[in-house]
Amino acid sequence: MFDLVADRYDLLNDVLSVGQDRLWRRAVAKAVGAVPGELVLDLAAGTGTSSRSFTMAGARCVACDFSLGMLQVGARKPASGVRFVAGDALVLPFRDCSFEAVTISFGLRNLADPHAGLAEMLRVTKPGGRLVICEFGKLPGRLNDLYEAYLTTALPRIARRVSGNAAAYDYLTESIKDWPPQQELARRIGAAGWSAVRWRNLTMGVVAIHKAQRPE
Repeated sequence: MFDLVADRYDLLNDVLSVGQDRLWRRAVAKAVGAVPGELVLDLAAGTGTSSRSFTMAGARCVACDFSLGMLQVGARKPASGVRFVAGDALVLPFRDCSFEAVTISFGLRNLADPHAGLAEMLRVTKPGGRLVICEFGKLPGRLNDLYEAYLTTALPRIARRVSGNAAAYDYLTESIKDWPPQQELARRIGAAGWSAVRWRNLTMGVVAIHKAQRPE
C-alpha cells in the first residue's frame, strides 16, 4: 500500500506531524551517532530521507524497505553514501554481524511479527553494535486521551486530502492506538536479546526513541 503514496509520503509525514518529524529525524541521527567508517542499516527507510542524515558524518548507510515504490522515489534523489536495497525486515538479506548500527523509524509496529524483526536486527548487528528505534508512544494521563481523539478524528481527514489515497492510511490510527507503551516496548526489546535498553520521550511521548546494544 505504501507504493500508492510514495510520491507524497514525505510531504504527508510533515503535514500530519506538524513539522515535528524533522525534529524526530534529527534526534534519531544523534542517537545513532554514526561516525566515519561505520555502516548503518536503516530499516523501513521509505524514500531514504532519514538515511541521508546518517551519512553526513562520513558513515555509509543501507536504506532497506519492503516497498519498491518508496525505494524508487528515494533513488531518484541525490543520496551520496546511501545504497537502496529491497528487503523483508523479518528475513533480512544481509550476513550476520554486518552493521555497526541498525535503526528503524515508525516501521516496527507495521511488522507482522515485531519480535522476529527485533531478532533479525540483532543477527545483522555486530557485537557491541547499536539499535535505535523511533516509534509512536503513549502520552501521560489525560493527554493521551486527547491525542487519541486527534488520531480518530482529524488525522484521517487530513491524510485523505493530502495523500490522495485514503485506504493507504486507514490502518494508521488503530496501529498507533494498539501499540504498547514505552515500558512494554523496552521489555520486548530486551526479550529479543538486546541489552542496555533505555528510552526517552519526544514531543511529550507522542514518539519515543529506544536505544539498545547487542551484547559483546
